[in-house]
Amino acid sequence: MVAVDMVMLLSGGTVATLLTRLYYNSGGNSKWMTTLTQSGGAPLLAIPLLLTPPSPEDRRLPSPATKLAAVYAGIGALIGLDNLMYAYALQYLPVSTFSLVASSQLAFNAVTSRLLNAQRFTPLIANSVVVLTFAATVLAVGSSSDGSSSGNYHYNYAAGFVLTVAASAAFALILSLYELTFERVVMAQTPRWVLRVQMNSNLVASAVAVAGMFASGEWRTVPGEMAAFTGGTARYVATLAGTAVAWQAALVGQIRLVARVSSLFANATGVVQLPLVPLFAVVLFGDRMTGIKVVAMLMSAWGFMSYAYQHYLDGRRAAGTAQAQCSMCAAQAVSDTVSDAS
Repeated sequence: MVAVDMVMLLSGGTVATLLTRLYYNSGGNSKWMTTLTQSGGAPLLAIPLLLTPPSPEDRRLPSPATKLAAVYAGIGALIGLDNLMYAYALQYLPVSTFSLVASSQLAFNAVTSRLLNAQRFTPLIANSVVVLTFAATVLAVGSSSDGSSSGNYHYNYAAGFVLTVAASAAFALILSLYELTFERVVMAQTPRWVLRVQMNSNLVASAVAVAGMFASGEWRTVPGEMAAFTGGTARYVATLAGTAVAWQAALVGQIRLVARVSSLFANATGVVQLPLVPLFAVVLFGDRMTGIKVVAMLMSAWGFMSYAYQHYLDGRRAAGTAQAQCSMCAAQAVSDTVSDAS
């Protein structure tokens, strides 16, 4: 099941990022529409929720409804803000650069996991944090390698970089809050509760996006944007619908990994898609694969491998401890049998 969740996260995240870039490249310009697609597919989660058989843990309400509502509202509002920052960042940055800078979310998640989830901070995890931070810094310093040298380009690049880093920090906090919710509020990690938490928090995020769209007046531009979209209205609707479905598929995998393992593991898995997105972006959108991006990509892979190796060591240590306990129990049982016989 963990492997299935990882595949959902990697494939859904890659497709969603590329479709969002396609939306902008084809004439889309609404930041609030892009924000809405990142959470607007939440009602679709009602289908797997209804099809998932309940377990004994699902039949009890672990916390008062008011407390759950407050958690959904808080996380959902933070998701709405995070989605808006990502929407702006994807318009200002090439998709390959955006994906690599977004790797900084693992560094932020290591900090939030330590503070909120009591995550053990080992030298290997510290190495992962440092390497991924340097990978993002390398891209910031090498902004001139992405093309234009105009002042407006550099301003947009800097704004996109800052927004991506800020959104990455917010996303790291969101994952840690999800883990805290499962441990302290819901006190269950069943599939139905995972779907409930994701659906309700994303419905709040969708409400934030809709409110922002009407408050900003962007809703008036949607008919004209749809008519001018490359490929016509059908392609416009298909692009947005596909993006919404892909984001929810990715989030289902990621939040289930949070519940099954940890927020840090879920985030580290998401970083694996970083080498995939730039490669697809080069083929589909003509992004330049510069030497700086290659170095940043390799550093991102190094950072993930460092964390993955730490997870491997933790697994071996846990298995060794369990085996030692079993041996002690067996020895005690034999000793008790001999004592009874004598």
